[in-house]
Amino acid sequence: MKLPWLKSALETPGPITSVHLDTTRTDPNAAGELEARWARMRSELSSSGTPDVILEQIEETVLAPSPVGGRNGRTVLATDAEILVDRVLAAPPLQESAHRGDHPQLLPLMQLIPFAVSQLLIVVDRAGADLHLRAPDNPSIAHGPNDLGEDAHVEGGHDELHKAHAGGGTQHGWRGSNFEARVEDSWERNADAVASTVERLLREHSPDMLMLSGDVRAMGLLKDALGRESRERVIEVPGGTRGVAFDRGSFREELVRATEQFVADRQQDLAERFHESQARDGASVGGSAEVAQALGRGQVEELIFVTGNAPAGIEELLRQSLLTDAAVSALPEDAAGIPEGVGALLRWRDDSTPSNSIGSMTGDSRRE
Repeated sequence: MKLPWLKSALETPGPITSVHLDTTRTDPNAAGELEARWARMRSELSSSGTPDVILEQIEETVLAPSPVGGRNGRTVLATDAEILVDRVLAAPPLQESAHRGDHPQLLPLMQLIPFAVSQLLIVVDRAGADLHLRAPDNPSIAHGPNDLGEDAHVEGGHDELHKAHAGGGTQHGWRGSNFEARVEDSWERNADAVASTVERLLREHSPDMLMLSGDVRAMGLLKDALGRESRERVIEVPGGTRGVAFDRGSFREELVRATEQFVADRQQDLAERFHESQARDGASVGGSAEVAQALGRGQVEELIFVTGNAPAGIEELLRQSLLTDAAVSALPEDAAGIPEGVGALLRWRDDSTPSNSIGSMTGDSRRE
């Protein structure tokens, strides 16, 4: 994932105060516990030299009720004069942290990159659809601004929706067949109207996930109305109903399950791409020294690190990646085959690029 919104904070002269905090409020005690954890962080930052005026601003930010529900976190990066970054996180940081130094502390934020997926959820019935947009900085698809305006709801406008009796009598012969045909035609036209809006939103917002729920027949009609590429992206999630709060237990759990599976699949695909590139001596390098050399030459397209197993110099590698407009991705801590816990997919390679041969990489016990 590329993170252009972080670049200005990296280019701003320090000192920089970095706060990564779990701001979840899912039980009655959460607010008090959050205040206590922040108080300890504030004391540490004050002792490190962060001015009280900026600590007051950070406190107001992190203790204010989050605009989203469920488990979430917050990252704040600030100079001694102003807050540079205030980001709601899709999940709490794996480890809370408060740091003051010459540069922003990035690792607690970068570890959450896999969860920063954008989603377009479509809940359909035979009359139209409700659409919900979830962006990485709005982690709850059920709360907070939808950012779709008039596109949040699509009504097809064709109201022959029910295969019922017409004129008070039993449908039979050509009258019954004609009525049912009009109903089917209404459903299909309504699906076409929804599909037209969905295709436009996909072009405008480029969400990572396209999720579909609702009436089974309407789901099928919408999929048929979508273009091939969009149709192949659809992830069906059972249990959604238009006009019904979908942050309730069963449907929320289905949304979480679908998201977790999508994240796991994407991480697996990334690991396989790196391993395949290594095996065929393609455009990738592994190991901290090799990655640092490639970063210095502007070769890195995407930095890959293993959560919980990254090298000591990972902060500098992360910083250089973002400053050179490289993407950054995190793999789970059980990911194998990443030398020293860090690697890179390259934009290009030449004779001066370190060998991709795993046996030649720094820190690989097998190279002897």
